[in-house]
Amino acid sequence: MVIETPQKIVCVGLNYRDHAEEQGVALPARPLLFAKWPNTLISDGDPIRIPSITSQVDYEAELGVVIDRRARGVTVAGALDIVRGYVVANDVSARDLQFSDGQWVRGKTLDTFLPVGELVPAADVADPQALGIRAVLNGNVVQDSSTANMVFGVAEIVSFVSEAITLEPGDLIITGTPAGVGAFRRPPLWLQPGDEVTIEIDTLGSITNPVVSAA
Repeated sequence: MVIETPQKIVCVGLNYRDHAEEQGVALPARPLLFAKWPNTLISDGDPIRIPSITSQVDYEAELGVVIDRRARGVTVAGALDIVRGYVVANDVSARDLQFSDGQWVRGKTLDTFLPVGELVPAADVADPQALGIRAVLNGNVVQDSSTANMVFGVAEIVSFVSEAITLEPGDLIITGTPAGVGAFRRPPLWLQPGDEVTIEIDTLGSITNPVVSAA
């Protein structure tokens, strides 16, 4: 892997204003946390494998944050000081499993469902809240936004997580996705074997992953 295997992968749902708008829901009062597991991690170029138990697989362009040192109870003002760097991430999601289960674990943690890119040191990112973020499916731009549209910025998220959970070196936090996901398009747009999905974030570069059947 291009990042070390994290002990924890903490994810944030509904964290872009435009993503809330496309669903017609209110903005959350606090970060909405869920988890993915290390079995989901793949690198740039590795295939996203769709198992037979799902037919509604979605892409989600996300900014990933890698923690540098052990920390608990970090303030918002000090939160970026414990960030090692940033990665491009794709929070691949099986929407049929996610929505039918009543909780998100199974739909979010299928094998290969978290492609991530190479770590870019925090010192090379002037402002994590000023990055263009895009998803490109088979050459067509399907998400195009900015991290400025986050409801809760990186510092707020890191601080909020650390209030409840001790963060360890290498832990990965992915910070939510903007509008344009397949689930809320009309008609819905699901990933299919033969597709190619690219996630791009300004300064951080891009990752491209083919989609194949797990069979």
